[in-house]
Amino acid sequence: MEELVQRLAEGDHPVIMQRYKSAEELKQAIDRGYVLVKFTDTRGGTELGFRLDNAATDLSQADFSHATGNVHVVGNLTLNYVKVCGVADVNVATLEGKGHLEILEQ
Repeated sequence: MEELVQRLAEGDHPVIMQRYKSAEELKQAIDRGYVLVKFTDTRGGTELGFRLDNAATDLSQADFSHATGNVHVVGNLTLNYVKVCGVADVNVATLEGKGHLEILEQ
């Protein structure tokens, strides 16, 4: 198994959605169905693009207009030739949270 994929699949890791300047920008990205999530505890940070799974993503705890609450984003991607599902829980105000990968195919 590829080392980075294996490491990010073990437990939760700190993440940040630094590409977005505000909760509104994050909401626009979610509405487009694609978000960028950066895992900060890797060498130099690893930014991954999640193609969102709308059924698994949960926005019910977030108020984007007031920048409060949390979002639960879930999306599929391929990292180093391994198909994975990315999962992140992010605070809308700080755009920081925790995330991990789930290995779909080895």
